[in-house]
Amino acid sequence: MVITIFIRTLILYILVVLVMRLMGKRQMGELQPFELVITIMISELAAVPMQNTGVPLINGIIPILTLLFLQTLITFGSLKSDFIKRLVCGSPTILIAKGRILEDALRKTQYSLNDLMEQLRIKGFFNIHDIEYAILETDGDISVIPKSQKRYVTPADLGIPTKYEGIPVSVIVDGKIKEESLKYANLTLEQVLAEIKKRGIDNVQDVFFACIDPEGNWFVQKKEGKNK
Repeated sequence: MVITIFIRTLILYILVVLVMRLMGKRQMGELQPFELVITIMISELAAVPMQNTGVPLINGIIPILTLLFLQTLITFGSLKSDFIKRLVCGSPTILIAKGRILEDALRKTQYSLNDLMEQLRIKGFFNIHDIEYAILETDGDISVIPKSQKRYVTPADLGIPTKYEGIPVSVIVDGKIKEESLKYANLTLEQVLAEIKKRGIDNVQDVFFACIDPEGNWFVQKKEGKNK
């Protein structure tokens, strides 16, 4: 009995993880309503046959795969048709326009004034006078457009030219070289070994973390307890 429950749990866990991966990489707070419903239903469908060995395993697997197919179908339809997207996801709603709070929009979206002010504070806006537009997105998040005189000054505003900035590439993590990073950064293993040797490290296994930024600057940290 214990082994049976263990195997059923293992199978359903792998299936649910696989299904959630196939559903996309959105965080829970970014899910559309139909995606949230499908996620909740999948968790319920997986829990029943996991706990009750009297329920055939296939009775949990088939509904989960059916929901995955349905989610994929709706997502594809949403990408191809604005009508389907509006039908299942709704449309963004403007809550503040030209610095004025739209009461009708708040009532229609069942968004209280306190909720609006809280979300604005979370976004870093503590004064309603600073806001030109606030839009309630379909995933429940709020996008805020501040008034032009309240926006942060950027190099473009000052006419300051900037150079390209990429991202640092992790080359060694916990003593292991990341082969895909070498290809991405156009590095060879010999170059990496030479770089860590400059810092008195002979073995890759002794490196806790190493990365290289777009300008070619290295950051190398040795594992604790490893003597030079």
